[in-house]
Amino acid sequence: MSKIIDLIDSYIERDPAAKGRIEVFFTSPGLHAIGIYRLSNFLWSLKLQFFAKVISYLGRLITGIEIHPGSKIGARFFIDHGMGVVIGETAEIGDDVTIYHGVTLGGISPNEDSASQKEKKRHPTLEDKVTVGSGAQILGPITIGHNSKVGSNSVVTTNVDPNRSVIGNPARYTIVANSTGKKKFRAYGLSKGDDSRTAIVDQIQKDNKELQERIADLEKIIKEK
Repeated sequence: MSKIIDLIDSYIERDPAAKGRIEVFFTSPGLHAIGIYRLSNFLWSLKLQFFAKVISYLGRLITGIEIHPGSKIGARFFIDHGMGVVIGETAEIGDDVTIYHGVTLGGISPNEDSASQKEKKRHPTLEDKVTVGSGAQILGPITIGHNSKVGSNSVVTTNVDPNRSVIGNPARYTIVANSTGKKKFRAYGLSKGDDSRTAIVDQIQKDNKELQERIADLEKIIKEK
């Protein structure tokens, strides 16, 4: 019971719209999805895979959140809104992780026969205190380091170090904290002194301009030939 109360309190802490324990218990789809997952995961651990998947499927119909019963999820997992969330079989999620609606923790297309793929890890690992924005796609057996953040609609296919933030498709921009705790934004082509979101936008605009100029030069060369 204490774990349930702890989970409910974590929802209240992270959801500004939550008014109290009773409201969260009865109206939070993320909380319901976690409860259903715990049951299906217990059945999965008993090798009752058919019944585990049936329970999981019912949870998907009720909440709009699909969590494979074989996945591993830590304490105080917070799913905000939740519609469209998909968590694959070999996904692993640490403690105090937060994800928003439309997030996929998915696998990649197998290059080997399906029998051997079943024995391998195919889905991501999210370490403690990771936050994943809405619509983000985290694909493959990669690791998102603790206390990292994935921006909305980002596509991540490579490992992310701890205490970083990534955005984009493919995700490449990071935020790191220096020794004084001040966050600095680092993107491809940015200097270490850039410390505002404007720096990222300016760099993207600069890259786009350079690409447009390069395309114009290539079109000119083609026409001359």
